[in-house]
Amino acid sequence: MIGGPEQTILAVHVRGLDGMCVGCRVWWSRLTPYPCWQVDWATSRQARASVARFLESVR
Repeated sequence: MIGGPEQTILAVHVRGLDGMCVGCRVWWSRLTPYPCWQVDWATSRQARASVARFLESVR
């Protein structure tokens, strides 16, 4: 039988869709600075695409 801290950790380690719990995400976010260059790149690409769609519909 599991007792003490092990039981507490396993009780709150509920995995999300990505397989990580909130504690795992917090730990990994300390290792990876945010916003990272990938997020910046993806956000700018998404913004460009939405502006292009808007301008195309205005013409």
